[in-house]
Amino acid sequence: MKARRRMMSVLVFILFMLVSLIMLFPVYYLVIGSLQDGQEIFRAGMKFFLNPGDMKWSNYPNLFTYNNGIYTRWFTNSVLYAVAFTVCALSLSSFVGYGLGAYNFKGRNMIFVLVLAVMMIPLEILMLPLYKLIVKIKLINTVGGIIFPFMVAPVAIFFFRQFVSGISQEFMESARIDGCTEFGIFFRIVVPLMKPAFGAMTILLAMQNWNGFVWPLIVLRDSGKFTLTIGIASLINPYSANYDVMIAGSVVAILPILILFLFNQRFFIAGLTSGGVKG
Repeated sequence: MKARRRMMSVLVFILFMLVSLIMLFPVYYLVIGSLQDGQEIFRAGMKFFLNPGDMKWSNYPNLFTYNNGIYTRWFTNSVLYAVAFTVCALSLSSFVGYGLGAYNFKGRNMIFVLVLAVMMIPLEILMLPLYKLIVKIKLINTVGGIIFPFMVAPVAIFFFRQFVSGISQEFMESARIDGCTEFGIFFRIVVPLMKPAFGAMTILLAMQNWNGFVWPLIVLRDSGKFTLTIGIASLINPYSANYDVMIAGSVVAILPILILFLFNQRFFIAGLTSGGVKG
């Protein structure tokens, strides 16, 4: 029996290793492509393997000097947009999720059903009315135009609501008896308990904004305000093919989210595992 269990453990380990290698292969291919000459990629395509002498490390310094440092501006824009969006979405969504999970009031279930309904509506259906709204309030080609329509994230409301529902009401009742205000209960008691939920949502919301393409493409007009996703896509056009800059820029674009996950993975895992368990 022990030998059989050991064999199963080995097979599961091998299976997971194969799945991990399959998932990491596109990243490896991207990194290798970023070290190749752009003209060679255009002529013969990307190679799977490179000799050390054939690696073109100058692609990365050239990335930040290309077109008067336009990539640095795109990178800075994406960081600012992602930080502003994540902070706003976490703040507002946590308030709404806390209200739906901690208080029992008339119409609570109806509001929660509406939140679930909004989660199911694709962005493509909402783009036209959202665009009309942004034009009407004069937020075209601004940071607010990108952030404002999504400042309250339905998926974050759902997650926070489920998390708060699993917190014992005794903590809040004890605080009320001691004279703590409702805002004091939220900031002093609930927020520290919700650290895993904030950790998980920070990564998911930041990644959602960082990878956003369609909506920023609709809102932004000035190339100096482009995000990384739009800027990198604009490098390939009928008149030029800057594959070396584009691929190297794609590698650098991965780093912020990767760093955020590495520093926040403990809360991310705790949030995903505890958010769906009550009690």
